[in-house]
Amino acid sequence: MCCFLVPLAQAVATTVYRKCSGVSGGVLKRNVPALEKMLWGGSVMLIVDHIINGEVTWQYPFFTALTEVGGGSAFLRELLTVGVPMSLAITAVWAIWALLRERKPAKA
Repeated sequence: MCCFLVPLAQAVATTVYRKCSGVSGGVLKRNVPALEKMLWGGSVMLIVDHIINGEVTWQYPFFTALTEVGGGSAFLRELLTVGVPMSLAITAVWAIWALLRERKPAKA
């Protein structure tokens, strides 16, 4: 219902970081635009999926879980148990990809 909020917040922070710091630097810093694209793309796909499944609506409070009693705790639980691990997994995959991409091929 709200798992996309964590990678969305990370996407916003990554965009601000990239725009404020430039892209020169180490291996990971040079590949920040790729992380940014992964986070924005995944977040948009999850938003669309949640809208299609009726978990996000166009009316306040926007998240269907928040309309129920005790929905706030379910909302926070999903942020912590689904959103945070998802963001960590995306970042780990990106870091491994960036490091492998920068490896120089061994000479024969």
